[in-house]
Amino acid sequence: MDPQDLTGRIEASADLDNVSASVGALVRSAVRPGPVKDALQGTWMGHALHPLLTDMVIGAWTSGLLLDLTGGRGGDRLVAAGIVCAVPTALTGATDWADVETRDPAARRVGIVHGLANAAALGLQLGSLVARGRGKRARGVALSVAANGLLGASGYLGGHLSYVRGVGIGAREPGGSRP
Repeated sequence: MDPQDLTGRIEASADLDNVSASVGALVRSAVRPGPVKDALQGTWMGHALHPLLTDMVIGAWTSGLLLDLTGGRGGDRLVAAGIVCAVPTALTGATDWADVETRDPAARRVGIVHGLANAAALGLQLGSLVARGRGKRARGVALSVAANGLLGASGYLGGHLSYVRGVGIGAREPGGSRP
């Protein structure tokens, strides 16, 4: 199936509305306008922080997998680094998404799938790190391969959110508001 067709189906799937609206409300209640929200949204640097942080997660996990597949050393540490970086990355993305999900049903739906896919990739990488720590390297690498595949699909959806739906795009003002 064409990625654009799949994205269109996700955008049209009202079945995602209940869970995504609940998650959006939870994020908005946890991260209210003010200094924390400004920090998470990148107000201090003039543009969204989330895309910068995604590069750290993607870079760490992809580099770790490359080392695993080529016999290099350090893959375990890169998987662990990506796990650590995934937490602030998720927080920044959720904060950006929660600001638009109430007024853009397509962004709401794609965003919840994007977030769930990233959470699943994180779970796979956690499993990979545990397997590696238990000496089950082949299993750890297999879980990392699966996580990176899911991360690629989710990254496509994230790009769609930014470049097509405009999530996280635009100048920011202190207090978490957008002009």
